[in-house]
Amino acid sequence: MKIGSIDLGERPVTLAPMEDVTDASFRILCREAGAAMVTTEFVSSDGLVRDVSKTIAKMHTLEEEAPVAVQIYGSFPDAMVDAARMADRAAELAGGHGADIVDINFGCPVSKIAGRGAGSGMMREPDKMVAITQAIVEAVGKPVTVKTRLGWDDNSKIIVELAERLQDCGIAALTIHGRTRCQMYKGEADWTLIGQVKDNPRMHIPIIGNGDINSAQKAKEAFDRYGVDGIMVGRASFGHPWIFTEIRHLLDTGEELPPMSVRDRVALAKRHFQLSLDLKGPVTGVYEMRRHLSCYFKGLRDFKDTRIKLVTSKDPAEIFATLDYVADRWGAEAPEVEGVYGL
Repeated sequence: MKIGSIDLGERPVTLAPMEDVTDASFRILCREAGAAMVTTEFVSSDGLVRDVSKTIAKMHTLEEEAPVAVQIYGSFPDAMVDAARMADRAAELAGGHGADIVDINFGCPVSKIAGRGAGSGMMREPDKMVAITQAIVEAVGKPVTVKTRLGWDDNSKIIVELAERLQDCGIAALTIHGRTRCQMYKGEADWTLIGQVKDNPRMHIPIIGNGDINSAQKAKEAFDRYGVDGIMVGRASFGHPWIFTEIRHLLDTGEELPPMSVRDRVALAKRHFQLSLDLKGPVTGVYEMRRHLSCYFKGLRDFKDTRIKLVTSKDPAEIFATLDYVADRWGAEAPEVEGVYGL
């Protein structure tokens, strides 16, 4: 599958953008685990055009992440176009590798974004969505992709027609989450409409399916049943970045890997933590790892006190020591550990 000239290989599995989750340290781990492409956290177009340093910093990427997409969101057309131009120049503005792809967020359902008409809030204004997309494609030199949903609610599932209109704007690929905005993340994702988009003879760009891919078997079923060109994994990767290894192994060999041992999880958590410290420093690096460390060992028995210690300590050395304790205390219980597949 190619996005522009970027070859992601056969049946690629990509990492979804997630606010406060897909920072550089997590993206690097997912790429190493087998993710064919990763995407930054959501980057506010308003923040970019106002030159907010924290927003610009979200566009900083590293060579080892490539290929990487910078995802922008917003509801004001002029700001979105200016932000897309800035994302196109991410290496110059934020340093590092920059963006290989500019991705437009028309899918985020949270109220603070969708409620302001951005993200999946744009599903109520498809003409505006298409106009913004067209303007961005014309404004930047890198491939432009879109991530969106089926529609605003059950009475307005417009994705089949909308996909054609977005393709006609010149986007290089389309990712579809199989829920409406009003569903948020409730219920099951409906892949039938994703399949209809893929089966539409007018569609020729890659279609990437997203929603409820929380195991290697579900990933394989999505490819086999709906014929998508790629899949995107979101929440199931949180605390479980090795899901990309599991999926890739099943797709390539037809065999499922055994569950990762607690000791191996500890080793991965320590690497993740060190990357966070290296990239963000001891204060922010500790604080922003807490959400990850709380999930790496979900399912371990009698783990509550240890989890609290992992997510409250401010001392990196103490956190590393606690992780070593986890390996010693629970290392033999690997087969019984539940992952975060349903997160």
